[in-house]
Amino acid sequence: MRVLVIGSGGREHALAWKLAQSPSVEKLYCSPGNPGTAAVAENVGLPAGGWGAVADWAERLGIDLTVVGPEDPLIEGAVDAFEARGLVAFGPRQSAALLEGSKSWAKEVMAAAGVPTAASATFDSYDDARSYLLAQPTPIVVKADGLARGKGVTVARTREEALAALDDCMRRRVFGDSGSRVVVEECLTGREVSVFSISDGERFVTLPPACDYKPIFDGDRGPNTGGVGSYSPPGFVAPDLIQQIERRVVAPTLATLRAMGRPYRGLLYTGLMVSESDFKVLEFNARFGDPETQVVLPRLDCDLAAVLRDAAIGRLDPARVRARPSVACGVVATSAGYPGAYETGKPIAGLDAIDPACLVIHAGTALRDGQLVTAGGRVLMVVATADDMATARRMAYDNIRRVRFEGIHYRTDIALREVA
Repeated sequence: MRVLVIGSGGREHALAWKLAQSPSVEKLYCSPGNPGTAAVAENVGLPAGGWGAVADWAERLGIDLTVVGPEDPLIEGAVDAFEARGLVAFGPRQSAALLEGSKSWAKEVMAAAGVPTAASATFDSYDDARSYLLAQPTPIVVKADGLARGKGVTVARTREEALAALDDCMRRRVFGDSGSRVVVEECLTGREVSVFSISDGERFVTLPPACDYKPIFDGDRGPNTGGVGSYSPPGFVAPDLIQQIERRVVAPTLATLRAMGRPYRGLLYTGLMVSESDFKVLEFNARFGDPETQVVLPRLDCDLAAVLRDAAIGRLDPARVRARPSVACGVVATSAGYPGAYETGKPIAGLDAIDPACLVIHAGTALRDGQLVTAGGRVLMVVATADDMATARRMAYDNIRRVRFEGIHYRTDIALREVA
């Protein structure tokens, strides 16, 4: 197969790295890609003119499978454009990708499917939302309804924080039109876990679970980011819990979407809060999560390209997907100031000292006159796999300490709870 990965971040580098190992892949492209993907694929620039033009270009390249990484193209209808030309693309169509594009619509789907989730209310009016917030106990969660790069969710510990989050969304428009509608929901307690399911619209297979870390500082302090570390598997997620999630969440959600005439083919990301007694769904995403993908894919034992193509054409065989008994831990190095304002263009050194057993996943990097430099808030991720979490964690931190650039920051407690 000739395979194209669309995207330029850490998730796409991890996908390209795994797809490059697929025996069914003859040629691999990444568009636009990054310096990391260039080591395993041919980076090519996306043509201008919208997703129809991109699909025409992919047809000229003879692409047999396109894997859409980020959420924006999915919600803009990239898969629809490819399918209109008879091309195979992995990812949900625009109508089903709304599951991530609108948190309020996702809540409606959950209600119709009987999926356990936090109690919530949706508002288009700032005054109505403010009145509602003033009457609620804290902590409480305020979410921008649309896409916000993982930063549109505020867990407000005080009423002042909740009102400030509401102001950011609906008055200051920090998240643009994505914040014109807000979802206010109860604050759940427990441990978060991410569960990925590959679906062909009817059948599905669940990948190994993972945990990610959103707040920028140790101890889950500070503002939310797009994710600054992850590990797989979490020890508190037993096989019977995964079976319950499949039975009570994944299967009914896919069935509800089929009944709505929006069959879901692609990667369904379920974010859950797990307590001692039960679990509830926090959110759905319509694509591989970042940075969880970086620790899940190294644990898979399968021809990923063949699996994704089969899912995209409605012929998924769940038995073809297996997980290795290894564990994985990944730590993200970020630019100083992220997730707020930060500078780019800082020279990166030390990658030549990384152990070959570890993966370096590029996210926000670029080449400038032959020098690798920072080009984003989340710069790169060091991922280690091992037989146990203590070893994987030690390897990840031993190696990320070898990476150097001005202002480098990373959390020091990724997966600590698994070994403490």
